[in-house]
Amino acid sequence: FAEKYGPVYTLYFGHHPVVVLSGYETVKEALLDLPEEFSGRGRTPTFDHLFKGFGIFFSNGERWKDLRRFSLTTLRNFGMGKKSIEARIQEEAGFLVAEIKSLKGKPLDPADLLLQAVSNVICSVVFGNRFEYNNESLRQLLRLFGETFKELMDMLPEFMNHIPGPHQRISRHMTKLTKFVSERVKMNEDTFDPNSPRDYIDCFLLKKLQEKDNSNFNTSNMILTVLNLFFGGTETVSSTLRQGFLLLMAYPEIQGKVIEEIDQVIGQNRIPNIEDRMKMPYTDAVIHEIQRFVDIFPVSGVHMVMTDVNFKGYTIPKGTDVYPLLCSLHQDHKMFTTPNKFNPSHFLDSNGCFKKNKAFMPFSAGKRVCVGEGLARMELFLFLTTILQNFKLTSKTNFADEDIQPRMTGLVNMPRFYEMSFIPRAL
Repeated sequence: FAEKYGPVYTLYFGHHPVVVLSGYETVKEALLDLPEEFSGRGRTPTFDHLFKGFGIFFSNGERWKDLRRFSLTTLRNFGMGKKSIEARIQEEAGFLVAEIKSLKGKPLDPADLLLQAVSNVICSVVFGNRFEYNNESLRQLLRLFGETFKELMDMLPEFMNHIPGPHQRISRHMTKLTKFVSERVKMNEDTFDPNSPRDYIDCFLLKKLQEKDNSNFNTSNMILTVLNLFFGGTETVSSTLRQGFLLLMAYPEIQGKVIEEIDQVIGQNRIPNIEDRMKMPYTDAVIHEIQRFVDIFPVSGVHMVMTDVNFKGYTIPKGTDVYPLLCSLHQDHKMFTTPNKFNPSHFLDSNGCFKKNKAFMPFSAGKRVCVGEGLARMELFLFLTTILQNFKLTSKTNFADEDIQPRMTGLVNMPRFYEMSFIPRAL
């Protein structure tokens, strides 16, 4: 479309016009140069029906500002009590390694294992505890999240509003998920000590106490923000890791270089920590390139202009929904020399040092940039390095180019199914 109509064009969903933004310069100008004007959350009937404007992702105005400010502060590395978020991820990476060792190298689809590990980090952050991998509550929770996420992402924004089947299923799932979180909130309330908050829910309860007059810190917003954090932070991170493992098996020489860097910088006598990232430019470049290549969200969450805005020679009226195409940045020949290939040198300079690329926006950008970006980046680094410190990734499949291309399912790109083995490294 962009080649035919230019970097800004209008599409109609039924009678409803939306503006699409394509290409680095255009998306940057909207989200980074005019952040306030493009800061609204646009309409998505399905999500509006489920979340009713509550929670951090789908709210606007003061409610959104309050929830965002609170969540960013709480999710910072030392936002919650004595145990830092980094320590929670390191602990979970240790449990994941132990679980993988117990499998003794047998071939498996890593999807469930990775989803459980990543979800446990969110559980630890939000609920204050993790679950064993064979815990039925966790499995049930993840099944509900997985099915709901898939149904939501398969939807065409406007048309599905009129098809009853998926809607009823999603509503049923959401009722169960809300009930689960409500029960956890009740458990926290019963044992709450304002002097030592244990997790995100405690921090929210404390905020509610401190700001009795602020109606935004209410139970509905707490429950739906917790669900937002789960939706935003489980499938996305675990799918990125799954795509990463696939690419590292398809390119064993790249896997070898990452392992070499891990051995040089971290060695075998301690666990990886986030400080190591600065000293590991190759690994950092590989993780960035995995994210660029999988491009989990090809389209950013729907934005909305908050006032009439003159943009690139067009007037966009207040309240118009705007779809920034992140895939148009990550596939841009001007910004990435070989956009269709997996190539870590997109993020390396001629001296092998890590090089930022302005067009890299997997977490979106501007006022609506993903609130969990710091957490997600920490998880990707610590999980990947801990796994490769302990295992070599292998598969009986010789992966062809089409096997490693993510598949588009509705609104998201997901890795294709594969089986692999984790072979303990002879150290």
